[in-house]
Amino acid sequence: MTELAWDAIVGGLIRDRTRKPRNRGLTMVIDTGVGERRLLDTLEQAAAFIDHWKFAFGTSVFLPRPLLQRKLGLLADHGILSLPGGTLLEVALVEHHCRDYMKHAKDLGFSAIEISDGTIPMPAVRRRNIIACARDAGLVPITEVGKKDPRAQPSAEQMAEQALTDIEHGAEWVVMEARESGRAVGIYDEHGQVIDDTLTTLCALLGDATSRLIWEAPLAAQQTVLIRRFGTNVGLGNIPADQILAVECLRCRLRFDTLHWVTDELLRTGAWDPARIEPKQDEAPVNLNAR
Repeated sequence: MTELAWDAIVGGLIRDRTRKPRNRGLTMVIDTGVGERRLLDTLEQAAAFIDHWKFAFGTSVFLPRPLLQRKLGLLADHGILSLPGGTLLEVALVEHHCRDYMKHAKDLGFSAIEISDGTIPMPAVRRRNIIACARDAGLVPITEVGKKDPRAQPSAEQMAEQALTDIEHGAEWVVMEARESGRAVGIYDEHGQVIDDTLTTLCALLGDATSRLIWEAPLAAQQTVLIRRFGTNVGLGNIPADQILAVECLRCRLRFDTLHWVTDELLRTGAWDPARIEPKQDEAPVNLNAR
């Protein structure tokens, strides 16, 4: 990656951030209508921090084929997996075989597929076959666990079991459903706050497989909690295109929400003294506390 503008000053804060291509700490961007020129601008400044680009729900249906293919080509040129939203697959399955859907997605230029049953019922055997169908078409299968209806939420045990089964059947990553609102779905309550008991149970049941998860977290407070829980390299999804760098700042302790954890610890241990005056060149540091 090209040298960043402030590497000489704060480069040490981002040394533990994984670099592309990476298999943990992924950022999945949600595209609800990003134009081609805006995409070019976004890639110019943030391509190094984008791993997956999801065309939300059925938005890609309304793009002229040449425009969609240009966008997909730009993403591929920057090493970013592109995928249509899982809801589009659910709609397509009502009228077509999954092979038709996978072939069309591949012909358009998508590199991955999101497989979900957030709205329609999907028997376990069919879910497994769809994962295999995606692989056979040369697409990366990414599954999504959870339901979109707040009144039909699966338990933490059910979500963990589904995630482990998907990974066993060949899913590369598993997305934990939260919708675009991040409220009353998955690990979040109706106010968008993380339900700690649900998160703790999921992690206990998933074990090492937790690293294969991408947590949909559209709200900054949710991202902060997940970064604190899992560290800099936690998988985060449903990130708006204009928030990519803001999320990187959270990951790398360059925002109050995560920086204060570091400074509080340094103060507690005495590793940093805010009263220390910087010495002039060739002078020893002066400690105001030494009297």
